[in-house]
Amino acid sequence: MSIRDDVKKMKMAAPYLAASSIDIRNKALEIAMSKLKESAEKIFEANRQDLEAAATNGVAPAVVKRLRFDEHKLNDVIEGIKMLIKLPDPIGKVSLHRELDEGLELTRVSCPIGVIGVIFEARPDALVQISTLCIKSGNCAILKGGKETTFSNRILFEIIHNSIIEAGLPVDCMLQAESHSEIDELLSCHGYVDLLIPRGSNAFVKYIMDNTSIPVMGHADGICHIYVDDEADFELATKIIIDAKTQYTAACNAVETLLVNRKVAGEYLPKLYETMKNNGIKLRGDKEVQSIIAIEDLTEGGYIEYLDLVASVKIVDDIDEAIEHINRFGSHHTDSIITENKKNADYFMQMVDSAGVYCNCSTRFADGFRYGFGAEVGISTGKIHARGPVGLEGLVTYKYKLYGTGQIVGDYAEGRSHFNFRDIEY
Repeated sequence: MSIRDDVKKMKMAAPYLAASSIDIRNKALEIAMSKLKESAEKIFEANRQDLEAAATNGVAPAVVKRLRFDEHKLNDVIEGIKMLIKLPDPIGKVSLHRELDEGLELTRVSCPIGVIGVIFEARPDALVQISTLCIKSGNCAILKGGKETTFSNRILFEIIHNSIIEAGLPVDCMLQAESHSEIDELLSCHGYVDLLIPRGSNAFVKYIMDNTSIPVMGHADGICHIYVDDEADFELATKIIIDAKTQYTAACNAVETLLVNRKVAGEYLPKLYETMKNNGIKLRGDKEVQSIIAIEDLTEGGYIEYLDLVASVKIVDDIDEAIEHINRFGSHHTDSIITENKKNADYFMQMVDSAGVYCNCSTRFADGFRYGFGAEVGISTGKIHARGPVGLEGLVTYKYKLYGTGQIVGDYAEGRSHFNFRDIEY
């Protein structure tokens, strides 16, 4: 059976999942949480197989860091599920209730998107986060993880899929794709898949967008910036930069480019350089930066996403040049200003065109769990439907429901009846 046949079944199951009660969906999450705890050693053993294969195949260190799933990661995803369970039901929320005329009432009600295909990187915790978010939001999920996490994803999917069946949700509401060839087949499932969320490189996301007529939501590179203003607290700036670069180097919200105001560059860069070096971080910059600190030249292609203990440095004349650089070379993911000047902070946060704009804090806060969403299916750098960490709200749309008592448009067109458009409290 092809993935298209499975997706057709999923499309038929979608209304039943959407109509399921919040109690059943939360029950599925509770069962999944319990089964994940019970199966910890099996999960860790499967992950060891993936790590051994990665070592044999020479997988990049940044990828290896992402695919590792240990007790810490397990505890994190369990905490995420607990948070999800506590969140209110995103389905059935009324955002408009209007009487068009006596006996003719219109409501706008939130509902699941339907069938969502998520193609994500080699992170087993991503499979848990994505699948549980889809369960809570009433969406059917097609899950395709990176090949490097084959064994880990297989057991995690089995645990979660068995949990939804045990809770009484449709068996066809979750599907795992494992082979790369299934991606192209999935891209052709227009009419059955409502949304695709690809997570990966710019080239990968562009490939998905160019080869499907299914709506696509997602982000590619995470080229995040921190701008050190001329009115920055140096100690605070360094503390934040170290966290943004080292707390989880392989994450898309790790800082990649540092912009330093020219007025303070001569004083601040040597201090920053020593601390960065002590933390194993390499800096790269142009000739002007190299005239102040002894660092490597920028790589070909300029300001890029490293996903490693490396960061680019650029000196800028002022806040306007920093903003211009971020809006031109950034990926519109997350960018931060370090300053003690509130006017500068407010200006930066207004003018930077990114999904997350911060002041005096680490870019690593750009995360669904840290926003209190429970988890995220990804971070969207687009502006349509959802932006930033995509949690439950980003996985629902809405429908209009109109309740009448025999009204016809002809009566209104010919003046026999008249609209009153009276909003009703909801």
